[in-house]
Amino acid sequence: MAIEGTPQVPFGEPDGIADVAVQRPWRMRAVLSRTGEAAERFLTASSFDRGPWITVAFAAGIGVWFLLDNRWQWSVAMGAAVLAALAAIAVWRGRDDRAALRLAVTVLSVAFALGMATVWSKSELVGAAAIERPAVVSLDARILEREEQPAEERVRLTLAARDAEAGRPIKVRVNVPLEKDMGELEEGARVRLKAQLMPPPAPILPGAYDFARAAWFKGLAATGSVVGEIELVEQAGNRNSPIAQAQRFLSDHVRSRLDGAPGTIAAAFASGDRGGISAVDEDAMRDAGLTHLLSISGLHVSAVIAAAYFLASKLFALWPWFALRVRLPLVAAAVGAGAGIAYTLLTGAEVPTVRSCIGAMPVLGALALGREPLSMRMVAVAAAAVLFAWPEALVGPSFQMSFAAVIAIIALHNSEPIRAFLAPREESRARWLARRTVMLFVTGLVIEIALTPVVLFHFHRAGLYGAFANVLAIPLVTFVSMPLIAIALLLDMVGAGAPFWWLVGVSLDLLLDLAHFTASQPGAVKLVPHMGLGIIALFVAGGLWLALWRGKARLWGLIPAALAALVLAVSPVPDILVTRDGGNLGLVDERGNLFVLRGAPGTYARTNIVELAGSEIEPRNIRAYEGANCSADFCTIGRKTSEREWIVLVALNKQRIDERQLAAACELSDIVVADRWLPRSCMPRWLKVDRRYLERNGGVSIYLEDEQVRTVASSQGDHGWWQPAQD
Repeated sequence: MAIEGTPQVPFGEPDGIADVAVQRPWRMRAVLSRTGEAAERFLTASSFDRGPWITVAFAAGIGVWFLLDNRWQWSVAMGAAVLAALAAIAVWRGRDDRAALRLAVTVLSVAFALGMATVWSKSELVGAAAIERPAVVSLDARILEREEQPAEERVRLTLAARDAEAGRPIKVRVNVPLEKDMGELEEGARVRLKAQLMPPPAPILPGAYDFARAAWFKGLAATGSVVGEIELVEQAGNRNSPIAQAQRFLSDHVRSRLDGAPGTIAAAFASGDRGGISAVDEDAMRDAGLTHLLSISGLHVSAVIAAAYFLASKLFALWPWFALRVRLPLVAAAVGAGAGIAYTLLTGAEVPTVRSCIGAMPVLGALALGREPLSMRMVAVAAAAVLFAWPEALVGPSFQMSFAAVIAIIALHNSEPIRAFLAPREESRARWLARRTVMLFVTGLVIEIALTPVVLFHFHRAGLYGAFANVLAIPLVTFVSMPLIAIALLLDMVGAGAPFWWLVGVSLDLLLDLAHFTASQPGAVKLVPHMGLGIIALFVAGGLWLALWRGKARLWGLIPAALAALVLAVSPVPDILVTRDGGNLGLVDERGNLFVLRGAPGTYARTNIVELAGSEIEPRNIRAYEGANCSADFCTIGRKTSEREWIVLVALNKQRIDERQLAAACELSDIVVADRWLPRSCMPRWLKVDRRYLERNGGVSIYLEDEQVRTVASSQGDHGWWQPAQD
C-alpha cells in the first residue's frame, strides 16, 4: 500500500526543550501582559497628583538634551519619544484596562519631546558663537547693561558691537576699572573703546563651573577688560532704562544711609545689587549656608508679596463699604501681585527673581479663588513656565536650589504627620509657640537635606550647620530686616528714616555675626570631590518620588537616594588634576594631602583644585611632596597605588630643553604634564598632557587606581559653546 514505509509520527508528550523553544514568544507576551496589568493597577490605585509629573518629563527632556552629544542623538531621542506616544495610542486604543497606562505613556513622552525641542530651539535662536582667539580690538558699541561692582573696584558693561573680522553683530562683556568709569556710561549710550577680549572660558576642570555654557545662552561672544580710555560718542538720551536708573538710585541711597557691610547687604535686599558685598562676607554667608539670603529670589519676593497681601486685606477690611461689596482676597491678591512684580523689576528682573515672581502668581490666584495655595500643582505650573522661557536654567544651581527648597517645604507640610502636628488645638500660647519653633527647625533641616546634593554637585562644598543658622537667619531677615528697610525707605520721604536705618544696621550686623560665627566652627564646611551625573540623577529621582508620590509607595524614593549616598561615599578622589591651560596641577597623595604646582591661596585655579580634590587640608607646594625630585625646569614625581608606582614628569616653565634629553625623560615616565607643546618624540608610557592635548580636551582629572582619565571634552559633546582646537 501507499502508506507502507511512512514513518510514524509520535503524538505523545513533547520534548521539554522543544516546548520551551516553541512557547517562548507566548510566555514573553504573557509576561508583558502581566507587567502592563501591574502598572495599570499601580497607577489606578495610587493617590497622587499627575500634573507635576508632566513638568518632570518636560524637564527630563531638557536635561537629556544637555546630556546627549550631537544632533543625531537629539533627533533619535525626540523621535523615540514621539514613537512611544504613538505606539501607546495604537496598541492600547479602546482598551479601558490600559487607560491609565496609555495616558501616562502618551503625555509623558510628548512632554519629554517638547522639552528637548524647547531647549534645542532656544540654543539655536540665542546662542552666539565665541570669537576665535584672544585679541585686543577697537569697539564702537552701544551699552546694553551696566552692573556696578564696588567690592571688585570695577563696573561691568555689556555691549552690542560688531566683530571687525567676521562682520557680524556680537555681544560682549567688559570690565571697567572705577577710575575710568563715567556717570554717562549707562544703558543706551554709545562708546568707543579698546578692549582685550577672549572667548568665554570652558570649565577649568571636569566638574567646575561652565561659564562658556552660560555665556552661550546669554548671547555673549566674548568677555574681557578695557584697555586705555573710553570715549563717549553719544549719551543715552531717551534710550536709557528707567528701571536700571531707579535700581542704581535706590542702591546708592541705601548705602548712603547705612555704612559698611550692613549697607551693602541692605542694598542687595532693596535693589538686588550685590556688587558691594565683600568677598569675606560672601564666603562667610556661603559656608554658613546663608548665601541664598543674598540672592533676591523666593524668600524675598515671597516676603514682599505676603506683606502686601496682609496689609491690603487688613486695611481694606477697615473700610466697611468696600469690604461688603468687594471680595477682599481678590483685591489683596491683586495688590500682592503688583508689589511682587514691582519688586522684581526694581531688583533688576534677574532670572531667579522672575522665576520666584512667576511661581508666586499661581499661589495668589489660589488664594483669590479660595483654593489650597501650597500645592505641588502650583509649583509644577511655575516650573513649567520658567523652563519654557529659560530652559537652560534647569542645569543651573539657582533653579535647582529654589525649586528643591519649595518642593521640600510643600511635601513636608502636606504630609499627614505634619498636618496632625500643626492642627489647631486648645493650648497655651507658650505651647503653640514651641510647636511652631520645632516646625521651623524641622523645615530648615529638611531644606538642608534637600539642597545638600545640589550644593555638593555644583559647589563641591556644603555648610554642615546651615539648618541651625537658617532657623535664626530666615526669621531675622523676613520679619525684621526687610520690614525695617521698607519702613526706613518710606520714612525717608519725610526725612524721618534715620532711627529705622540704625535698627536695620543692628539686625544686619546680627546676621553677619551669625554667618561668621557659624562658618568659623570646626567642621562647618564639608568638601567632596566632583559628583558624577549618575549620582545626582539618583538623588533627584529619589527626591522627586518622595515628594510627588503619596502613600507608602513614596518610600520607594529612599532606595535611589540611599544608593546615591552610598556611591558618593565610596567615589574615588582624583589623584592628579590638570587645569585647562596646564598652568597649574594638583596631586593628592596616599594620605589625602594635596600638593599644587603654583598659585597663591584664593586664586581661581587653586580654589577649584582644592574643591574638586575634596581636600580640607591647606595644600602645599609640589616641591614639598616626599616623592618629588625637582630641578629648575622639571619635577619627577613618584606616586604609589595598590598595583604599581607611577612616574609623573611635570614641566615647571617654558624654557627650551634639548629634545633628546626630553625624549629620554619622557620615555622613563608614565605621565608627562606641561603647559607647552611637546615634540612628538616625547612619548611617555601612558599619557602625555601638553598644550596640544589640553586644547582638544580641556582640563583633566586622572584616577591612577582605575587608570581612568576624565576630561572636560567628555561631557561637552557637539554643543555650540564647546569649541575645541582642531587637529
